[in-house]
Amino acid sequence: MTKRIATSRRQFIQLGLGASMGVATALTMPNAYAKAVQNPERRIAFKNLHTGEKVDTVYWVEGEYLISELSDINSVLRDHRTDEIMQMDTQLLDQLHQLQQTLSTTNPFEVISAYRSPQSNAELNENSSGVAKKSLHMQGRAIDIRLSQVALADLHGAAKSLKAGGVGRYSRSGFIHLDTGTIRSWGK
Repeated sequence: MTKRIATSRRQFIQLGLGASMGVATALTMPNAYAKAVQNPERRIAFKNLHTGEKVDTVYWVEGEYLISELSDINSVLRDHRTDEIMQMDTQLLDQLHQLQQTLSTTNPFEVISAYRSPQSNAELNENSSGVAKKSLHMQGRAIDIRLSQVALADLHGAAKSLKAGGVGRYSRSGFIHLDTGTIRSWGK
């Protein structure tokens, strides 16, 4: 039997408001978004390029996140340098699910970086100007990905079209950054 995450009254009300906003938004958004909102389950697949680990799972069913599946996702998206695991923001997973729906693909996201421990982030920040000191990666709210058989420009454009958080394009490294922060975009 699959465990489900219990929600408090406040979370339930927030989810209800979000759902009603989602339905209203679905009426004005592209068909892929409308389909994602109305779908009774959400599936997502990842391949961690550093560890070779994969997960392909339904993580949300009829309005509830599935604990064991989220745990599997968190494990694959852990900091590969320290093996530390962080609970990834479910809003980020939902953005990724919507992105797959928008692109009409079920290919797994190839993960360059997801959760980063403060130690890993500090080390990366010392060696690169492209790593923020207060990165959302440290909160489980950001991911760097690519998607096989999808051009980087198309992936970046589709992610920006969601208007759901930060989207950066790193053409030389061949990936995009996606996060649940404020809506913004960068890169060409």
